[in-house]
Amino acid sequence: MPVFLVTGASSGIGEATARRLAREPGAQLVLVARREDRLKSLADELGNATYVPADLTWEDSPARIREHLEHEHGGALHLLVNNAGTAWRGRFAEAGYENVRKTMEVNFDAVLRLTEALLPLLRANAPSAIVNVSSTAGRVSRAGSAAYSASKFALAGWSDGLHLEEKPHGVHVGLVLPGFITTEGFPQAELNAKTATRWLVSTPEKAAEAIVDAGLKGKAERYIPRPYGIVAALRVVAPGLVRRVLGSGQASVMVPRTGADQP
Repeated sequence: MPVFLVTGASSGIGEATARRLAREPGAQLVLVARREDRLKSLADELGNATYVPADLTWEDSPARIREHLEHEHGGALHLLVNNAGTAWRGRFAEAGYENVRKTMEVNFDAVLRLTEALLPLLRANAPSAIVNVSSTAGRVSRAGSAAYSASKFALAGWSDGLHLEEKPHGVHVGLVLPGFITTEGFPQAELNAKTATRWLVSTPEKAAEAIVDAGLKGKAERYIPRPYGIVAALRVVAPGLVRRVLGSGQASVMVPRTGADQP
């Protein structure tokens, strides 16, 4: 039976992903997030799930999650979805290094630490996969969100390299880059309120399908909604133009922040 582990599973993209993966034949889910009451409720509802309440920044969290997999699932792991994330707005001159540090700790460092702990299980159960949930902001940055973008840029770059390293071991690494997704942490109220911008916003369920594509179906990366890939391409071929547009304040909707298990 395939075992799928989802972080940030208590709400938003993580919860939608757990629900989607639970429909896979024979699937066994492992749900990870900080809010134990929500994890228990979701696990009870799905029926084919266990859970680990954990803050992924805690030193012992990766080891506890691995122990859970070993004790409850015999060390089986076929898909790791690194979805948990957070964001704090702030310009560097005011928020400083501390804002960058705490953002990187959640969005990048915690992902690396958990993946390091679980990689031996993924190799042992190959073919297997890792899906890292980055953001369109991991390709294009804007003022006030540079720390968040830095963490998601780092995650995207690391994912590309990790895929090349782990492919010979049978471990695929996929990347999902959401745009605006309506979640508990990011309700997108302003965009959803206007007909002209409502089309820019997608749903956790569509993000979950993208995660399935990047994990179980072996896709390299997926943007949600798909047109956001155009923005990332423009950043490569016309960086000056993108900077001018973003600097004009006319394209604040171009670079979203997404997250899952929010503070």
